[in-house]
Amino acid sequence: MSESLSEWRPAVDREIERVLPRELTDDYLRSFFGEGRYEYDPDAIEDALATPVWDLLDRGGKRWRAVVFLMLVEGFGDDPDDLLPYAVIPEILHNGTIIVDDVEDGAEIRRGEEAVHHRYGQDIALNAGNALYFIPLKIVERNPADLDPETRLAVYEMLTYELNRTHLGQGMDIRWHNSDEVAITEAEYMEMCACKTGCLGRIVGRLAAIVTDQEDAVEAELAAFLETVCIAFQIADDILDVEHSLDRAGDFGKAVGNDVKEGKKTLIAVHAVRNAAPEDAARLQEILAADDTTDAEALAAIEIMEETGSVEYARERAIALVDEARDHLDDVPLTDEVAAELAAFAEYVVERDV
Repeated sequence: MSESLSEWRPAVDREIERVLPRELTDDYLRSFFGEGRYEYDPDAIEDALATPVWDLLDRGGKRWRAVVFLMLVEGFGDDPDDLLPYAVIPEILHNGTIIVDDVEDGAEIRRGEEAVHHRYGQDIALNAGNALYFIPLKIVERNPADLDPETRLAVYEMLTYELNRTHLGQGMDIRWHNSDEVAITEAEYMEMCACKTGCLGRIVGRLAAIVTDQEDAVEAELAAFLETVCIAFQIADDILDVEHSLDRAGDFGKAVGNDVKEGKKTLIAVHAVRNAAPEDAARLQEILAADDTTDAEALAAIEIMEETGSVEYARERAIALVDEARDHLDDVPLTDEVAAELAAFAEYVVERDV
């Protein structure tokens, strides 16, 4: 998988730059967004849109959603180069959710640097993040692969369905974040992940199936595979936040105990509150509910999570999800090579250390 990521990332970034150039000219704005009634201000739009977006993109990110899309296309026997413009749809959407989520979560750090709303202002961040929900639709409109009308409509309908569900997940997450208690069930947490994180994965699988004209059953299996992988990815991300806070605080590209400081109700926190001694459960909830949390308090919360076995429990759940995800590939008509690489990618999700 690392080889595929390295191979495809430059091409993916070039394609993103075709959709949203670093430097915005009047000609680009008119050709991409249509003629203005009066006069665009390219410099203002560049400063408020392209600059913060490319600042975030240039910090890193694996582009795995775009690469998995291209792998699937190849695995179905189509030429990935022909469908490369569509690969950036989930990647652009993902970065839009990052910008907006960081505002809503009050995050300080993203990919090792200031969150976009801290560097450019909340107003610019929200506008840029929201724009990234809509800009990918221009790719479908411009139709670079000359898809037939029925296929284009299917893509539009799929994106509308999945993006609506991402906001259900984010809504649950925000509501829990604003609560002083950890009063959610594990099933509710898993549904939040399925909506908020899983839907972006579902977009990758469903989009690849739609543009290569696969049967509905294949589309459903790919959606289930990538949704499940994404839930495992989120749990693994929560585990990494804990482990890096304990082992080498500040070296993970996030603040120390970032999830604790943001008051996130992760699977680890949910399990810990339900299994810790009453006084420890109360203390953990108190720390998660605090407006200002010190590094020492965050580490104290993490220690409670460790002592209850909640970190290891989350790891076991993530591993089980990967096994479940691989089963969904059994009836998908991919080449053996691509199927094996996707299975390895699912394992990488829970074994990674960054």
